Amino acid sequence: MAQRLGPADAALAAGGLLDVLGVAAVVVDERGLISLWSPQAEALFGYTCEEALGRVAADLLVGAERRQAVLEAFERVMAGEGTWAGAFPVRHKDGHTLLVEMRNMRLQAASGTWYALGILSERETLQRIERALALSARLVDQAPIGLAVLDEDLRFVLVNPALERINGIPAAEHLGRTPHEVVPHLDVAAIEDRMRRVLATGRPVLEESTVGHMPHDGRDHAWTSSFYRLEDQAHRVMGLAITVIDVTEPYEQSLAAARARRRLSLIADASIRVGTTLDLPTTARELAEVTVPEVADIAAVDLLDAVLPGATGRAGDGPARFRAMAIKAAYPTAATDAADPIGEVTRYHRRRLVTRAAVDGRPVLVQHVTEADLSRIARDDDAAGVLAEAGVHSYLAVPLIARGQVLGALDLKRTRNPAPFDQDDVLLATELAARAAVAIDNARWYQHQRGATLALQRHLLPPRHAPRPPGLAIAYRYQPAVASDETGGDWFDVIPLQGGRTALVVGDVMGSGITAAATMGQLRTTTRALARLSPEPAELLTHLDATAQDLGDTMATCLIALYDPAGGHCRLASAGHPPPVLARPGHAAHPVRLDPGPPLGVGGLPFPVRDLTLRPGDDLVLYTDGLIEVRDQDIDRRLQTLTDLLAGPRRPLEDTCDLILTAMHRPDTQDDVALLIARVLPSPGGRPGDRPVDQPGSGDDS
Repeated sequence: MAQRLGPADAALAAGGLLDVLGVAAVVVDERGLISLWSPQAEALFGYTCEEALGRVAADLLVGAERRQAVLEAFERVMAGEGTWAGAFPVRHKDGHTLLVEMRNMRLQAASGTWYALGILSERETLQRIERALALSARLVDQAPIGLAVLDEDLRFVLVNPALERINGIPAAEHLGRTPHEVVPHLDVAAIEDRMRRVLATGRPVLEESTVGHMPHDGRDHAWTSSFYRLEDQAHRVMGLAITVIDVTEPYEQSLAAARARRRLSLIADASIRVGTTLDLPTTARELAEVTVPEVADIAAVDLLDAVLPGATGRAGDGPARFRAMAIKAAYPTAATDAADPIGEVTRYHRRRLVTRAAVDGRPVLVQHVTEADLSRIARDDDAAGVLAEAGVHSYLAVPLIARGQVLGALDLKRTRNPAPFDQDDVLLATELAARAAVAIDNARWYQHQRGATLALQRHLLPPRHAPRPPGLAIAYRYQPAVASDETGGDWFDVIPLQGGRTALVVGDVMGSGITAAATMGQLRTTTRALARLSPEPAELLTHLDATAQDLGDTMATCLIALYDPAGGHCRLASAGHPPPVLARPGHAAHPVRLDPGPPLGVGGLPFPVRDLTLRPGDDLVLYTDGLIEVRDQDIDRRLQTLTDLLAGPRRPLEDTCDLILTAMHRPDTQDDVALLIARVLPSPGGRPGDRPVDQPGSGDDS
């Protein structure tokens, strides 16, 4: 409420205002006599109140030569013919003349008496004041920033046009109301508290930032506001002045820049996190994880079954067949239960939006999801109901395209995130999908290539059922690499020879992939053919060495053990291959001491032979280096682990193979493993080999 001023307060207020303006006030009655003479008039003209009051103004202030002009102007003002303004020479008490600016108007008292009010000032002073007032008015009315004055009760008493535009409310609807009443949609309680502190303390609040949603244009806006306490010359609080600057445009630009930085960071992060392996499910899961929660609350990755390894159908044959590969949610939600089961193949009809994205190869955006849209997003009506209850309100599907081929789709939903997907999200999701699609394509081609390599390698290896050569029980295993990019060229073989003898062979072609598998097949075939002609291990390795040189850029390791059951005699030769392990009942298992020759393909060097006598119950364990070579452990320790596994009571050979592979397995194995175990059986006609055969170059290794 505005305070009503008494007569004394009014005089003080008027005096204070005249002091600020620096002008004199003179009131003249109908007879031309001075009725009021302000202190400013005394200072300006030199006459005291006692000297001026009751005198004829024209006689006191002007000379005889100008008296008539003053009287005529006075009569026009008193006749109500308007105001009079202009410059006029006035006589000072000391006799000199002042050129003053005069503003005159007629006033009427409560008694009905008419008076003339004159406002006088030195010409430069009044012009300066008027220019300042005109400038102030223009600044208030035309300033691009919002300006307002509030009283001590925080009710608007002045609002400029800029603040009208900022608030979207006419000035008339501001006046007499508080900020909370004018803009109830904003959180102004804290702002009003700060205004009251400014009124109480006099300390201004400068450039305070505020963000809010304005209903007149449906946009979020940002402002900086400043609050100042207003005081008069007597330091009495008159109210509060506020300035409001709309900074929505730079605010939106800063938000856009921040979003751009986050998106670039997300893309860079995706380049690191997606495609860490060549495993399809892992790559799909990495893509889903990188998009949650930065892009979506729920993400799913579906691949066309036709592009997956081993697929029998073709793309475009009837309804699209998808395989759900991954789903990720930012928080536990029933919406994940409505997704297609991971790993299962589902026929997606054309009406489904994810199908459209994959078949058309273009993003599908539904900013505001309706009930009808949910039926085209979910796999069935029940799933659509679950998605509705979960709060799915915005949807985006983008195709996964690599090397010109659509591989599937990235399916994105928003539930808790209130913002709908927009075109920026489409661009970001498309970029993420494009990068991930290359990793997915690499993974599927790797799996295809690896499958072909494994098929070739297994075709070239011995049959699943172990042979039964004379005097020996045989068991073997082949284990492909887990962490390697491609399957290697490891092989093993059991070759029956004349006279009941048997050649046991393990080898490892350096390199990987189909080339290594094919080279392995050639060396294995050559070994089987040559063994029937020249079974001696050293001669076999010499011929294989020449064959490897003929193949060009081929290098391999190989170990050959020629066993004769008649005397338990075994001859061994190695071409750079790890030594076999001998496990004899009652003795500690240990590697057989060999003098290995160079790997196959080097050429020109001999292959020393080692003679060994085997006894019934002995196990000779042959393997490739993938069993004992790992990055973070010494080979000797791995060999010790292998010999420890072979200690103790004898197990069935198949169980021994399983035990060794399970115990020695590492999840980061970089190489294939071939394992061949031969157990010496008792001879039907006696027990040859029960005693060592001592001869030059032979040894018992017992």
